[in-house]
Amino acid sequence: MLRDGTYAAWFKTPLGQGTGIAHVAEDRIRGRDSIMIYSGTCEVDGDRFTAVVTIKRHTEGHATVFGTDDLTLKLEGACPGNGEKFYATGALFADYVPIAATDSYGKAHIAIAPRDADGLTIIDNWSSFGQRTTASGSVLVRTTAPRLE
Repeated sequence: MLRDGTYAAWFKTPLGQGTGIAHVAEDRIRGRDSIMIYSGTCEVDGDRFTAVVTIKRHTEGHATVFGTDDLTLKLEGACPGNGEKFYATGALFADYVPIAATDSYGKAHIAIAPRDADGLTIIDNWSSFGQRTTASGSVLVRTTAPRLE
């Protein structure tokens, strides 16, 4: 489920890559980077989403990764899935938990989430077998998109 919140925006085209932030609230998207502003709508159906986003230049600067100053994009994708890591060293005392995964194309992604993030659960289920404590446990991720706070 794509939750209301602030997300990292990443665009990759044959002309280059660009990043910014996008805020999603009540099926609306708005955001910006150093050169462009974004606005549009989104729909979520299960773990899939579609969005129509208009992108416009708001300041002078270098060429955009889109090759034009005004553009409307139709985006389709999936919200991150579920995962579990047993024996996550230090997870019980961590303020932030690193999460690594691969998508359906085999591309690696890394996120760092606050321990109290929606969809993130840390379970104290490691038996140290007489060793000094490692503060390890299982980390569960349940269908949530990484958010910027």
